Amino acid sequence: MSERKIGVYVCHCGGNISDYVDVDRVVDAVKGEEDVVVARTAMFTCSDATQQEIYDDIQQLGLDGLVVASCSPKLHTFTFRGVAKRAGLNPFLYTQVNVREQCSWAHTDDHAGATEKAIRLVRAGIARTRLLEPLEPTVVETVPKTLVIGAGIAGLRAALGLADIGLSVVVVEREAEVGGWVRRLGPMYPHDKVGADLIRQLESEVRRRENIALFTSAEVVRKAGSFGNYMVDIKTHGQSSMTMQLQVGSIIVATGFDTYQPEEGEYGYGIEGVVTLPEYRAMLDAGEGPLIHHGRVVQSVAYVYCVGSRQGDGGPHQYCSRFCCSAAVHSALLLHRRDPAAHQYHLYRDMRTYGRYELMFLESRDKGSLYLKFPEDEPPAVQRGTDGRLLVTVRDQLTDQSEVQIPVDLVVLVTGMVPRENEELVQALKLPVGRDGFFNEIHPKLRPVETVVDGVAICGACQFPKNASESVASGLAAVTQSAAMLKRGRAELDPQVAAVDPELCSDCGTCYGICPYGAISPRDLTTGKRVAAIDPATCKGCGGCAPECPERAINLQGYTRAQILAMIDGLTKEVV
Repeated sequence: MSERKIGVYVCHCGGNISDYVDVDRVVDAVKGEEDVVVARTAMFTCSDATQQEIYDDIQQLGLDGLVVASCSPKLHTFTFRGVAKRAGLNPFLYTQVNVREQCSWAHTDDHAGATEKAIRLVRAGIARTRLLEPLEPTVVETVPKTLVIGAGIAGLRAALGLADIGLSVVVVEREAEVGGWVRRLGPMYPHDKVGADLIRQLESEVRRRENIALFTSAEVVRKAGSFGNYMVDIKTHGQSSMTMQLQVGSIIVATGFDTYQPEEGEYGYGIEGVVTLPEYRAMLDAGEGPLIHHGRVVQSVAYVYCVGSRQGDGGPHQYCSRFCCSAAVHSALLLHRRDPAAHQYHLYRDMRTYGRYELMFLESRDKGSLYLKFPEDEPPAVQRGTDGRLLVTVRDQLTDQSEVQIPVDLVVLVTGMVPRENEELVQALKLPVGRDGFFNEIHPKLRPVETVVDGVAICGACQFPKNASESVASGLAAVTQSAAMLKRGRAELDPQVAAVDPELCSDCGTCYGICPYGAISPRDLTTGKRVAAIDPATCKGCGGCAPECPERAINLQGYTRAQILAMIDGLTKEVV
């Protein structure tokens, strides 16, 4: 191969890297590597100033390879590809080396070892870049239609947003009615609008749009095709059960959440008068005046927070459900409106009424709600008292750590959001699911609604616990993401996908069942030979098929066998 001209840039990351890695030593160690014509450090390689510096080096030094040693590729892959493209360099002649998450942050107690590891990682990046070849994105034509799965407040608002910019929309809702959890709500904070009224208004607008088709009691059972041109099977239930096939360019998933259901005996659940937050909210929304439960006026209520959230000991729901504190405080204010004389006790681990909801928390205190903080390892105990009322025992950390017994008429378990069971949909769309059970985005800040499946976005509380306004905001973000692709009429896909060498392929069939995306199928050549073929529009570049091929006929473009072996050689080269 002819001599290359590679530029290497090592980032301080404002101290995130340079506090634990000697970046100057890294540059000194690699600037003498074969084909490296420039090696520099930068405080922030992603800054406009350093991007301009890289641009100038590409232009003036004729660089045909680029290595940036900084943070995770999830953050700035597209940043540096953009720099390369603007400077006239093929963007796929660039390698990002992760020396933050995989080095400096992992070895904060070993500066010398972290520095040596960083040198090896950068050498591996240089070795890969030396063998890179220009790649061109796969261009696909897109169908100007979007499928929205889920007709809660996020899905309905997304459908309207798409329709209003001229795209056709198909909305599929598994339940018989639209609206999800919001449809069940009365007044909502801070605008006091009734949830059911909001949903009726959105549903009316959806049904009024000629370019929106709404199917209830229906679900998506299959997806085929590739990004920009998906074929989706929708099965309807009820009196006219049928399966229809639709062609769409993109998909927005807004399937919502379920609420945590306590086990029998958990915080007294199962005892008469112990209810979950959704049950309590339904009681509040059902009428006016003093709250009546089982024929008796409720004069005192105890709220137990973090039920089903922040579970320790390896519990399935270790995350904070975010909305629960605000929802419980708002419910307390609703009760105060109905009966100002009612006594209300809030038993919490940590109060998280974030942002403007802090005002709601302060209002509830001003109106008489009492807040008691219990230890994480000593949650409240709920039992039936000798007088027939409920008795809540709690140790209050805000006073003298003494144990307090509170007799109340009602105990509200402040239950959090849990991921909805959607195994069939996960399998049909190949959706990525996180350890918490919610759907995973590519990056929470830079690509907050995109998934690794091209053209499939997520929004609302199927992604993580959100309130109604946050769900709507993410729904509109998904709209802009889908519209940006579909309104152009074409999309460019990452060319770093697997490819089959027909000369080596023996059509053994090993790879056909391996691909989780169904991108591999047999193809007959004009010579009469049958080989495996990979659809570049369907392949996600995971590389799972390559090591399974007994003939070594499959290579991942951008990470070929030769490039990976060169990276290994770079990693194992002795650091002097």
